[in-house]
Amino acid sequence: MDIAFLLPFIVLIGAMFLMTRSAKKKQEQAMKMRDQVQPGTGVRTIGGLYGKVKEVGDDTVLLEVAPGVSSLFAKNAIGAILEDDEYEAIVNPETRLDEDTPVVPDDASSLTATEDTATAGDDKPNLVKDADADAAETPKTTGGEDADETKKDGESGSK
Repeated sequence: MDIAFLLPFIVLIGAMFLMTRSAKKKQEQAMKMRDQVQPGTGVRTIGGLYGKVKEVGDDTVLLEVAPGVSSLFAKNAIGAILEDDEYEAIVNPETRLDEDTPVVPDDASSLTATEDTATAGDDKPNLVKDADADAAETPKTTGGEDADETKKDGESGSK
């Protein structure tokens, strides 16, 4: 066999080996992270739910998701372990607002509205057709043999 024929297969097998090795390392790191969970730690689940760990079992974790509300999750459902200050900032967002921090409104209308447009909000568009505009839109015919006939859309003057 020719080495040029086998070279692509060898490269492909090597790439597959490297990809599975890095995935296995990530899985081991995630397992170590989940085993470090202790009661009182703030966590985020893979579904985006934030809670504080109340109890840790072999394969399960009891999370307090609200005061007095607990939910049972599998350890595999823990996506990240959060630092205490990070968890508090996410769960209680009003505590991280400073006096100097500008507050952004929910919609951009107050940012783009000027005083004229803000006070003129009652103006409605005029949807009534003027008689002058109606007269300007009617087709005018010139004298000739086709003067009586009106042309419809799509018709030409040739016979």
